[in-house]
Amino acid sequence: MDHLLQAGYDIKETSYYDGVRKDWIDRLPEGGGLRILEIGCADGGTGHYALVNGRAAFYAGVELMPGPAAKAEAVLSQVITGDVEKLSLPFEPESFDALLMSEVLEHFVDPWAALTEKLVPLLKPGARVFASSPNVAHRAVLRQLLRGRWDLTDSGTMDRTHLRWFTPATYREMLEGAGVEIDHIGPLDTSPAGFKQRVVNFVTGGCFDHLYWYQINAIGHRRR
Repeated sequence: MDHLLQAGYDIKETSYYDGVRKDWIDRLPEGGGLRILEIGCADGGTGHYALVNGRAAFYAGVELMPGPAAKAEAVLSQVITGDVEKLSLPFEPESFDALLMSEVLEHFVDPWAALTEKLVPLLKPGARVFASSPNVAHRAVLRQLLRGRWDLTDSGTMDRTHLRWFTPATYREMLEGAGVEIDHIGPLDTSPAGFKQRVVNFVTGGCFDHLYWYQINAIGHRRR
């Protein structure tokens, strides 16, 4: 079954596994000796950045694909290769200070169970949680639905490897249901709103702001 799961990722461009989440790591204190767990660590870029910049003393990553995982092993403290939903992770409960999940929860068969039963219990009370996923409530998806279409693509919101789709509200509910207190939820792109978006927000009091979020960016902490 793991081979079937990996099949869709084998055709991904190399750039699919690139990217360093400096925006998340820079929120963590320097020199704190933190233990960080990242699900979907790719080639280890984010973890390497955390280690060399003094944000982490120990950085563990879980990665489905063997190729990127092999690269991550060269720069992270520990790398586990495989499907996190099926793995028995070799960590003690309440042993991590932060959990990172960048564009991964939408690939899970049951992200609700994975968070509640496997991942959040590994966090210390008050540990930071960072998660982002595509926003299926984006206006481009709604336009597609109005045309009677649900066309899958090789990347982006409609990536054919996605098993789950979220709106900002359902994303928040999933994390909160797993024991995560949300401190911030908003678009991943923090560039200034365009003219149309500002007009819509002004007329509607911001009720439809989520239509302009390509990706959902959630930051929180495990409830104490």
